[in-house]
Amino acid sequence: MQWSPLARRECRTVLTSKGAWILTALIVLWGFRPTYTGWNAIGQNITIGYIQTGVNVLLPIGVLLLTYQSLIGERTTGSIKFLIALPLKRTHIILGKTIGRFAGLAATVGVAVLLLTGIGVFEHGAFAIRPFVGVVLATVLLLAALVSLGVLLSTAVKSTVSAAGIVVGYILVTLFWNTVVSKVYTVVTEVPVNPYDAPASGPLFFALRLTPDGAYNVLTNWILGVGNSADQFRAVYTKLKPGHGVNAFVVEAAFESGTAPWYLHPALSIGILAGWIVVPLVLSRRIFNTGDVL
Repeated sequence: MQWSPLARRECRTVLTSKGAWILTALIVLWGFRPTYTGWNAIGQNITIGYIQTGVNVLLPIGVLLLTYQSLIGERTTGSIKFLIALPLKRTHIILGKTIGRFAGLAATVGVAVLLLTGIGVFEHGAFAIRPFVGVVLATVLLLAALVSLGVLLSTAVKSTVSAAGIVVGYILVTLFWNTVVSKVYTVVTEVPVNPYDAPASGPLFFALRLTPDGAYNVLTNWILGVGNSADQFRAVYTKLKPGHGVNAFVVEAAFESGTAPWYLHPALSIGILAGWIVVPLVLSRRIFNTGDVL
């Protein structure tokens, strides 16, 4: 594994970064939200729900900010010349950068998960192990997807300012993804979309889960057993509760039982996350191998 020394260096860079540990603290502070709604939704498994809550918004922001400079930083300082002079293929450089950043961030996010788990056990007692393991593995997939995306950005864009602008743009688009998809769907189909009473449209609901965080929510909601939706588990539970209206897109609320298209099955969100891992890596390798790295 020729890329392993570079991966270790990247891992150390993350572990010695204040930003990574600030992200850890923010995930814990944002995630720990004990509410009656959360308890009614999943009971003592609310401890597992804290992980979804903390990770959903903050992980995309933090990971992209901590990875988009992985290669741009080398260009800015000029150290890229020494890097490509090493006996490493360019593919190995991409692998080393990606795996190293992933390992470092996995360690810091793992600390956040352990802290949330400890707090949850102290407050609520034991929880179910299988859903916990499932949500942790889903979080690993989301983290890998975001690291892969950040490395692609660092490979494709040569200006730090431009890359930072793209990160901000990506964050804004994903934060308002439901609105973006609804507007586009209305323009294309001329069917208005009311999130309180969404149309039973397979393409609409599929588009809502195409972002990494949307696919993550679908997968973790399925694991937690609250419903099929790209929204967070509290909103999904409230949406499905009789007599309650909430701004959330939930398959069970829009489709009659057994009529939802096969491609809306929550398990397919694993494939969406895998796509966000593989496609950016392939593009990063292609760009770095064929382009001007300097």
